Amino acid sequence: MSRRSEQRRAAVFTVYQHDLTGRPLHELFERDAAMFTRSLAHATTDFQDEFDALIGKHAKGWTIDRIAPLERSIMRVALLEMLHPEAVPGDTPIPAEGAISEAVDTAKKFCSAEAPKFVNGILAAILREQEAAA
Repeated sequence: MSRRSEQRRAAVFTVYQHDLTGRPLHELFERDAAMFTRSLAHATTDFQDEFDALIGKHAKGWTIDRIAPLERSIMRVALLEMLHPEAVPGDTPIPAEGAISEAVDTAKKFCSAEAPKFVNGILAAILREQEAAA
């Protein structure tokens, strides 16, 4: 696992804890959290309303509140890297397909058996929509 993958996962779990508890992000980071993790989490929450609208639009039959909080957080972080690479620190942004792959891998490790397919389906649909609009 690359260091960036670990840092993305740390951002996902920080966003997840923020979503569940409402506590400020700065209280939730591990003391030694990397700047990439901190920036990713903060930027993700900055765009959360946009991401939730997109997720809700593509999650047929599901409201955003019915989606498991960890799955929501995984998709939000992936959407940041897919749709707003300028908000992600670092020299080389991850390709959209890479963001989806990382999200699916995280869902495989930490969510229900159905979650990876659900996460992949929603993120892929959003990517197709964005590419068609471009």
